[in-house]
Amino acid sequence: MTQDHGSGMVYLVGAGPGEPDLLTLRGAACLSRADLVLHDYLVNPLVLRHAGAAAEIVCLGRPHGGRAMPQAEIDQRMIEAARAGRTVVRLKCGDPAVFGRGAEETEALAAAGIAFEVIPGVTAASAVFSHAGIPLTHREAASAVALVTGHQANGMCGPPLDYAQLGNFPGTLVFYMGISSARQWSQALVRGGRSPDTPVAVVRRVSWPDQQVYHATLGTVADLIEREQIRPPTLIVVGETVELGSGESAPRREEAHEADGMPRGEGASG
Repeated sequence: MTQDHGSGMVYLVGAGPGEPDLLTLRGAACLSRADLVLHDYLVNPLVLRHAGAAAEIVCLGRPHGGRAMPQAEIDQRMIEAARAGRTVVRLKCGDPAVFGRGAEETEALAAAGIAFEVIPGVTAASAVFSHAGIPLTHREAASAVALVTGHQANGMCGPPLDYAQLGNFPGTLVFYMGISSARQWSQALVRGGRSPDTPVAVVRRVSWPDQQVYHATLGTVADLIEREQIRPPTLIVVGETVELGSGESAPRREEAHEADGMPRGEGASG
């Protein structure tokens, strides 16, 4: 948490992967006292019920097929509201620290002297075990796990990610935003030494009522995605633990079946 030069406050809250009950108690408390909620479009609408009746709720738009608010505009909106004395919740899918641009937003807030607090959320990778029955680690199969992005920023500092080097990673790989680049990274992993027969699971909309799970191998996953026309948001799990899964669990509550108004478009799931 950083201190500000004004009276407002910004909370970066992880909304979890979709299942509304996975929102933390701290996250719900922050939403209840927010004056302004800026939320990713993939956030489950049921999570927004924790906001007060007087709160201004703003969806930040769709990254594909519609206008998405640019990052600089999001930063400025948070800063201006906090300087006006408002309590702001920046509601993010999954966990703000996992491929959610949380660091960029806290950097902007700190540079502007705005007080902020980061509230962790359940990242989508964790929900793969609870809702799809696929463990990420196992004492007999995987003693390490790596969270990997399938989409890197243009002009990023430092060298680009070398997927071939991950071919020798001794554990489970979990790809976020890896649908459009699946052929690229899967072939690179094989070139790097990973067997093309390595089990792979593609989990779409993890923890939502319409969650889907597809199984393939490293050598066939790109063809599967094209054949089935699988769209984001997805997680792709690569490793021996995929075959150790216990199967999908049932939806957590009847309320989760209220599908009307739930977003189904493209996007990342953090």
